Amino acid sequence: MIAYLVNLATLIAIFGIAATSLNLLIGYAGIFSIAHAMFFGIGAYVAAQVALTFSADFLVAALAAAVAAAALSLCLALPALRVRGEYFVAASLGLQMMASTLFAEAHGFTGGVGGLVGIPPARILGFDVASPDAFLVLALACLALTLLAVRTLMRGSFGRSLMALRDSESAAEAFGKDVRALKTLAVVIGCFFVGIAGALFAFHMAFVNVESFTLEQSVVLMAMVIIGGAGTLTGPLVGVIALLSLPAALSFLPFIPSTQIGTVQQFIYGALMTLLMIFRPSGLVGLSRG
Repeated sequence: MIAYLVNLATLIAIFGIAATSLNLLIGYAGIFSIAHAMFFGIGAYVAAQVALTFSADFLVAALAAAVAAAALSLCLALPALRVRGEYFVAASLGLQMMASTLFAEAHGFTGGVGGLVGIPPARILGFDVASPDAFLVLALACLALTLLAVRTLMRGSFGRSLMALRDSESAAEAFGKDVRALKTLAVVIGCFFVGIAGALFAFHMAFVNVESFTLEQSVVLMAMVIIGGAGTLTGPLVGVIALLSLPAALSFLPFIPSTQIGTVQQFIYGALMTLLMIFRPSGLVGLSRG
């Protein structure tokens, strides 16, 4: 039981970083991307390759993963940022579908459908962090640093400019804001942090394949942000805890067959998102604030 709770807490910390990074786009900049799992996957694959071929030092692998995810987000998203609203959602959907195909076909880098196996345990400056407890501390430290960085950014002029952009892109542009530069920076910073989450995920699972970085994963990340409360610091964490705890809670209900838990889980995700959009668009944290 303790091992299960430690594993759940580690996953909550990892997906907390991923959801916080997506919240930077959706909640603060008003950029609705459904390609975030693609950059999560890029971070995981890069960290796995670094660990398998060069060094299992987490700092090296995480830095490489974050830089690669941020750089590729710049190359791939910059043309898409020329469009607004639903057109950007459609563009990000196309990127996500393209990435899923590339992940499955690029055997030399991703291992294809079979994925990359045998990722060595993480180390930091020669110290072993392979045990579940040590890795949980590492994941929580990364989550704390991510939250601190996002909080600092959003309290500065950059954050205020992003929120102005979110509230009215035309008005922000009329007041002299460089809308394209702000959007690009938001995407790059968000993907930098999700690259770190991908590195943590690769070391934690010791195995990565395309199934973890599909369109469905992008939708789940978006659900975590919206259900918890977009545009708030703690909202995405609340959403992550709620959605990752749901499978465990369902498994204790004797009238739900174990083979149907996934279906019931997807139904609840969809129902929660629909009801929150109708009755409480600000999410669970918004509800607690009244």
